[in-house]
Amino acid sequence: QVQLVESGGGLVQVGDSLRLSCAASGVTNYYVAWFRQAPGKEREFVALISSGGGITSYADSAKGRFTVSRDKVKNTVYLQMNSLKFEDTAVYYCAASFYYRNGNYSTRGADYGYWGQGTQVTVSS
Repeated sequence: QVQLVESGGGLVQVGDSLRLSCAASGVTNYYVAWFRQAPGKEREFVALISSGGGITSYADSAKGRFTVSRDKVKNTVYLQMNSLKFEDTAVYYCAASFYYRNGNYSTRGADYGYWGQGTQVTVSS
């Protein structure tokens, strides 16, 4: 049984940092992405990391502030978020996929078959 469990969310102030964790079980050789969904908005891609950890990709909103990494021993993927902004407030989800869209890692949520329950990140001004 595949299970993804996020943790690390919370209430922080603008400019603070948070590290989200996504602990996986029951699945191997997958790549993982972080998505987020703010109230009243569509879910959006944030970052992804390959199964080996050597390839990463970020949304423009995350570049330079967020870093995705993975610990293969712990089977855990992390999202380090620095210089948080009010607009980063959202529920953050990790998701796993084996699907390659046109030979590339996908940033589309529909291509991810496994999802965590989400963790709330609230950035206050």
